[in-house]
Amino acid sequence: MEIYLARAQGFCAGVASAVDIVDKALELFGAPLYVYHEIVHNTYVVNDFRNRGVVFVEDLNDVPEGEKIIFSAHGVPPEVIQKARAKKLKFVDATCPLVTKVHNEAVKFSEKGFETVLIGHKGHQELIGTAGYVQPKYLHIVENEDDVEKLDINPKKEVAYLTQTTLSVDETKAIIERLKQKFPKLKAPPRSDICYATQNRQDSVKELARMCDTIIICGSPNSSNSNRLRETGANEGVPSYIIDRAQELDLDILKNSKKVGISSGASVPQCIVDELVAQIQTRYQVSEVHRFDNPEKNIVFRLPALSALE
Repeated sequence: MEIYLARAQGFCAGVASAVDIVDKALELFGAPLYVYHEIVHNTYVVNDFRNRGVVFVEDLNDVPEGEKIIFSAHGVPPEVIQKARAKKLKFVDATCPLVTKVHNEAVKFSEKGFETVLIGHKGHQELIGTAGYVQPKYLHIVENEDDVEKLDINPKKEVAYLTQTTLSVDETKAIIERLKQKFPKLKAPPRSDICYATQNRQDSVKELARMCDTIIICGSPNSSNSNRLRETGANEGVPSYIIDRAQELDLDILKNSKKVGISSGASVPQCIVDELVAQIQTRYQVSEVHRFDNPEKNIVFRLPALSALE
C-alpha cells in the first residue's frame, strides 16, 4: 500500500492565527480564559484548550463582567461586540481576516441598499456572524438552488450575493448561476468569498482522486470545510470517508486499497494526520508515504495585539 498526503491540508493561516491567539493569551494571562463559540471547529483543539482552562460559551451572559474573552475565527455579529463592551469585557477578535473581508462587503452592500443574498449553511457560526452585518430588511439566506427559486425579490431591484468562505466551490457555482438567471443584474463581491485555503484543499483532494482508490478526510463532524472535502472526493468517484480521530477508522475498509489518499480540514492539527498514518501502518505494509510541497507554507496572518486583555 502507498499513502498520499494532500498537497494543501491542515491548519490554514486563519485557524493558525486564532489558535495562536488563544495560546498566547493563556500564556500571558492564565486561566480562566473565555472564548465565544468554539475557537475553531475541531474536537481535538477545543478539548485541548478546555483542559488548559479555556471556557467556551455561546452566550455572553455566561461570562462574568470584566473578564477576558476571545471571539472565534468564524466571526461574530456586531451585537455581540456591543454586548461585550456593555459588560466591560476585555476582548480580542480572532475572526479570520478573510471572513472580515466578507463582513465589510456586507456592510457596503447594505449601505448601497442592495438586497443581499447570503449563500451558506443556516446555523453555521460564520453565516450568523456575516448576517449581522447586513441590514435585516435586505437579508436573504439560501442553502441550495431550491432556496433561490423561493426568493421573493423584485428582479428590478439591485441584488448582490455573498458566500460562506468554507463552502464547496462546485456547490456555490450552481447556486450563483441560478441567481444570475433570476436576477440578470446580480452584483458579485469584488473577489470570490470562497477562501484560498478552502479552494486549495478541494483542489488537492481532486488531485488525490486522480491517484488514489480511497480517500480519508480528517475533520470534525461540525467542520463545514472538512465535510466539503469528503464530498469533493466522493463527487470525483472515489470512496471517501471522514473521521475525527485516527481510532475511528475501520481499517477493514482499506483491505482492497493500494493507494490511500489522506487530507484534513483547515482546523485539523498535523498530529491527527500523523496518528492516522501510524494507525494504517499497524495493519498494512506501507511501502511509501508521499508528501508534497504545501503551496500555503509561507502564508501567515499577523496576530492582533493582546494588550486589550490587560
